[in-house]
Amino acid sequence: MLLTLAWGSLFFPGLFALCTWALRRSRPEWTDTDCVMISTRLVSSVQAVLATGSGIVIIRSCSNVITDRHWLAREYVWFLIPYMIYDSYAMYLCEWYRTRDQNLGQTTTFRKFLSQNRLMITHHAVILFVLVPVAQLKQQHTLLYKVNGILTLGTFFSCRILLFPFMYWSYGQQQGLSLLQVPFSIPFYCNVANAFLIAPQLYWFSLLCRKAVRLFDAAQGRKDS
Repeated sequence: MLLTLAWGSLFFPGLFALCTWALRRSRPEWTDTDCVMISTRLVSSVQAVLATGSGIVIIRSCSNVITDRHWLAREYVWFLIPYMIYDSYAMYLCEWYRTRDQNLGQTTTFRKFLSQNRLMITHHAVILFVLVPVAQLKQQHTLLYKVNGILTLGTFFSCRILLFPFMYWSYGQQQGLSLLQVPFSIPFYCNVANAFLIAPQLYWFSLLCRKAVRLFDAAQGRKDS
């Protein structure tokens, strides 16, 4: 646990520093702002790959998503804590580099950073102070865990699935078309591309729904017994 936390504390800031140094050496014509912003995105991409790989390993190793436990799920939570702290600082650092020529001052820059990144900061804070304790304390049976699951389903459906019909509807409003007319009024490859994009979203949403059903069925079973 502590060793994983220590490795995460070294890995993410160290990778950021290494990327920034390498970019400054290999691309001297780039500004410090460019190097810092690209390094931040590279580290975020590495985190995304690691998280996805861990999720695949965990899913393939567990036969029951409700009761099975995998050591990687526990350890990666501790590895994620330093990343969330690092990423919050990295976002502020990007804002500081981007606005330093304006001579706004540290306080003004920090306030501007908070006002422009409310959602992302809230996301990081919820992961650190809500989801991490829930994952470590095995509180899957609590009301908080169930409410979080419902909110996850709702936001996933609204932001990743309804986004596509909303996009078609918005285009139809601009062109004076109904929603059903839009697919026949745009290039065929646009429909194909959107189909490829929404297909995995529908699959992941079905997995979330199945997990939610199993969770509530398990809770009901415990009540009946």
